[in-house]
Amino acid sequence: MDEVARYNTVRWQALADADALFTRPALALDSASAREMVDPQGLLGDIAGKDVLCLAGGGGQQSVAFALLGAHVTVVDLSSAQLARDREAATHYGTAVEAIQADMRDLSQPPVQAFDIVYQPYALNFVPEARIVIREVARVLRPGGRYYLHCANPFFSGIGTRDWNGEGYTLRHPYVAGAEMTYNDETWVYDRGKVGETRIPGPREYRHTLGALVNGLIEQGFILLHLSEFKDLHPDESADPGTWSHLTAIAPLWLAFWSVYRPDVLGGYTGSDD
Repeated sequence: MDEVARYNTVRWQALADADALFTRPALALDSASAREMVDPQGLLGDIAGKDVLCLAGGGGQQSVAFALLGAHVTVVDLSSAQLARDREAATHYGTAVEAIQADMRDLSQPPVQAFDIVYQPYALNFVPEARIVIREVARVLRPGGRYYLHCANPFFSGIGTRDWNGEGYTLRHPYVAGAEMTYNDETWVYDRGKVGETRIPGPREYRHTLGALVNGLIEQGFILLHLSEFKDLHPDESADPGTWSHLTAIAPLWLAFWSVYRPDVLGGYTGSDD
């Protein structure tokens, strides 16, 4: 385990202990809300019987959504606390979810071409190199399989509500692939009253440029199907400047790539680092 993994392990344990937003299992899903959670654009078709990997997606949310839709689900996450939430949610619904504790940069535990769908919620920016993760996804995804990748919009990486300067939100970090950024959690991430004076270490993220993301997908044999620009959590351009609703109306902070793995068209995973 390197220093990046150690930092993320400690942080997500603390977030789980504080019942942070992204650690709360989804315990009120039905088939319609499960589908809306994982496939709002309707790009996956019939999920029943498919082998799905939720990559760095612990917390008991997407994994059980896929299970409720009839998929065979594996979730890989670095955090044992997050994986415990997946087991809790699976028990709640009476579904089966296989939980594997592992780094998204090393998917050597699952066999080659084990999955029809790899679904990766926001996590890629917690590691410095996007291409390593994309290569691992290509290793475990079957040809024709779908890859969903949710990540930071590289043009706005590191911006938060505290960056309002009276006229706009200040860009402060260099636009360099792998550039490290640290900042404080937004107030909605967890209830400060639940942690008392214990300080949860803030996010440590890394910028992945648009070229690194798109070219990383192409190099491994992925063809882009759809790109979403997220404006999440109630954007409102009339909200007070310096609030989350105002920020997300001005700057779409996230991107979501839907792609299909077609190594027969573009090449793909070769089984080596060459």
